[in-house]
Amino acid sequence: MTGHRPEDDAPPPPPYPLPGDAWQRLSARVIWVDLARSVLSLLPAVLAVAVVGVDPGAGEMWPLIGIAAAGVLGALADALRWVFTRYRITASHVELRTGVLVRVRRSIQRDRIRSVDIEAKPHHRLAGLRVMKIGAGQQAAAGDSALSLDAVDTAAARALHDRLIAPTHEAHPPHEAHPAHPAPPATSGPPAAPVAPGVPAPARGSRAAPERAAPLRVFARFEPRWVVYNMFNAWAYVLVLGVGWGGYWLLSGFGVDAAAFVSGLLDWRSIGWAGTAAIGFLTASVLGAAGLAVTYAVEYGKFELARVPGPDGTVLRTRQGLLTTREVSRDENRVRGVQISEPVLWRWLGVADTSLVTTGLSLWSMSQPAAILPRGPVAVARRVASDVLDPEERPLHADLAAHPRAALRRRLWWATTTAATVALALGWLAVTGVLPYAALWAAAALWPCALGAALVAYRALGHTVSGSYLVTRSGLLSRSTTVLRRSAVSTVVIRESLLQRRLGLRSVSTMTAAGYGGYDTPDLDARASLDFAVRAAPGLLDPFLTGTEEGTPPDFPVEEGAPPGPSTGPVR
Repeated sequence: MTGHRPEDDAPPPPPYPLPGDAWQRLSARVIWVDLARSVLSLLPAVLAVAVVGVDPGAGEMWPLIGIAAAGVLGALADALRWVFTRYRITASHVELRTGVLVRVRRSIQRDRIRSVDIEAKPHHRLAGLRVMKIGAGQQAAAGDSALSLDAVDTAAARALHDRLIAPTHEAHPPHEAHPAHPAPPATSGPPAAPVAPGVPAPARGSRAAPERAAPLRVFARFEPRWVVYNMFNAWAYVLVLGVGWGGYWLLSGFGVDAAAFVSGLLDWRSIGWAGTAAIGFLTASVLGAAGLAVTYAVEYGKFELARVPGPDGTVLRTRQGLLTTREVSRDENRVRGVQISEPVLWRWLGVADTSLVTTGLSLWSMSQPAAILPRGPVAVARRVASDVLDPEERPLHADLAAHPRAALRRRLWWATTTAATVALALGWLAVTGVLPYAALWAAAALWPCALGAALVAYRALGHTVSGSYLVTRSGLLSRSTTVLRRSAVSTVVIRESLLQRRLGLRSVSTMTAAGYGGYDTPDLDARASLDFAVRAAPGLLDPFLTGTEEGTPPDFPVEEGAPPGPSTGPVR
């Protein structure tokens, strides 16, 4: 008689691979694209030697040799990646295996997919290729990244996108429907595409890309006038330095002395150092602003933010790009709120950056998948964000409660302490002879600047609870207004430092499994902080509240004899 084994009770394993789920290669056209890139990278060196007559052994050839080597090595790496890369889409998973020396195999459950990003650089578009990035809650801090398929045919990329994001009858676990915009009902024809107020309609006769899912609503399109909001920042000077340095070395490979050309433009000795610095700064500012304007037009040309049908509700889709096109689809069931940030140096222009508070999107990625609008006017950012969240409640238009004057005193105290610390450090360096005594004027100038910054930071404070959302605003360098759905709050933390306790202040942190994870509301009145925390997460703090008499405000229980300390809500 055969003994019973536990594995006999397990169900038989499914066939692997399933029919129609065979491993596939990336497009072979990527090999020809890499070959063309190699030839183009060699072309500058060939022209310098054959046409201009530059000595191949001259020092000016090294930049061109570096360009050629980078192009050839990159092409060889892409060819090896194509040979060793396979992927497949099953009914439940997206799988990828790649690697030459170290084999890597990744698998993502399809019900865990948060976003699908389709990108095409100019050489991809010429070859009919696309790059797909499938995000599923990866953490940049842990070294994870989105699953990337570089590169697949355009038709295959569209088919994969439709299979992963578009409405389908394949098995998906049910998700909580978005309260403000549930899944659209099935219709025999494509749904209508109303356009948001103020959004220009597409011009007649324009050739649009074929639509696979007609938008349910278009929130915003590309606005050329927004270029003003994208021309003035520190990246303008970085752009000028990078392009200038690269152009100098490239021209030197062809025997052109760019430094001598610039020195011959003006009589720099008669202008002096101050005049030279002023001319250089002005030139860099103009060229940098022009470069950022071109970058904005190229990066955000044909931009469109729209809501389209998805597998379990609706999807927020952004399309943008003239040369490098990009399309990002985000499941609205994962959206927990929005955040509008206003940089302090450009606040006088009404500049704002708009991003989603959602699960599964990396906030540290250079591609900024959580951003739903280019940098633009704050009034438009508020309107679009309110329409995306809930056009009826419009939490971003709610009046925010001011914080007590004790919060201003706390900031003034920190500003004075910081200025005094710097003054003491500079005084010690002056006494020891490291710095001249004139350096103490820097500390004297720092104090009023710090006091002004404290006032700006205090004026940025605000909070409220509006319907099913909580709104909090704070920040000095970037005044951030965060709208968070109350049902998404999983943890509430109430903290108070020694100085806050003396001033009767507390800070409330609301935490959620989305965005940055936690959003602070600093320096509330001690009694008002508890009321805000209770309203921010209904029912979450009930087991920790006390209040025996009618009309007595609830408070956290404190054990007899225990010293007062920071109060913390439950962690779930």
